[in-house]
Amino acid sequence: MAGTNGSDTRATVAVIGVGIMGFAMARNLAAAGLSTRVWDRSAAATAPLADAGAVVAPSARAAAADADVVITMLPTADVVESVIFDGGVADAFPDGCVWAQMGTIGVEPTRHIRDRLAAQRPSVMFVDAPVSGSKGPAEQGQLLILASGPAAAAERVDPVFDILGRKTVWLGEAGQGSIVKLVVNAYMSILIEGVAETMELADRLGIGHQELAEVIEGGPLDAPIADAKLHKMDRGDYAAEFPLEWALKDVDLAISVAGDEPPPLLAALSRQWHAAVAAGHGRQDISAARLALPSGKPAD
Repeated sequence: MAGTNGSDTRATVAVIGVGIMGFAMARNLAAAGLSTRVWDRSAAATAPLADAGAVVAPSARAAAADADVVITMLPTADVVESVIFDGGVADAFPDGCVWAQMGTIGVEPTRHIRDRLAAQRPSVMFVDAPVSGSKGPAEQGQLLILASGPAAAAERVDPVFDILGRKTVWLGEAGQGSIVKLVVNAYMSILIEGVAETMELADRLGIGHQELAEVIEGGPLDAPIADAKLHKMDRGDYAAEFPLEWALKDVDLAISVAGDEPPPLLAALSRQWHAAVAAGHGRQDISAARLALPSGKPAD
């Protein structure tokens, strides 16, 4: 992979934000032999990555300095802008590097950030590349990467994406990746709420969860993520792979770009999940949608 000065060298990649997803991505990059720098506001999040071969940078600005590719995996647009622009990271980007913004932060905020970077640092290429997949696929390097941005960026960033994902789909100008991601996550959220409510109905009618799974699995109604969450709900395992509060954020972002008539099922799902988050389930896995239904509530 060519460095920013045109020389042939191993890529230097900075990962800024190492929560559930960013941690797994950074570890895979380091394991693949890429020079990997990491930064997060939480020192506890970055410490294990040093043992995995990554360099823990003292600041986000230091992580980005001289990097060929800078990945941000941060939760909201406000956090991205605070870290990258207010924190001076944009000024530290080397000329010719690629900034791959891989968190789901919404369509208009992504376009605003794209335009702000272009005005401030026109020599830096911006790629909007949210991912489809949660903790397991991230750990296994099996994410689906929904990339959009300048064609010139693909040659530089594709070798990095090949380590992180099973497939990269290039979708056009920056912002298109975020549009597709919101549509995909709306579909996923409806599936998982459907699993939760189907289990609720089964409980009311005296149908066992394993019996329900046996009827669905392997047939035309089966879907891998629905199957995984059905078994997770059945076990009462709500350890976060994709926290409910972040899934709700994506549902609300989808509603915000849907126009004057919100899709009715998404609107109802948003109300239901807001209640679940208010009840204290936001940091639990998205499968905790089950806990917001009557027979899914944990015993007192």
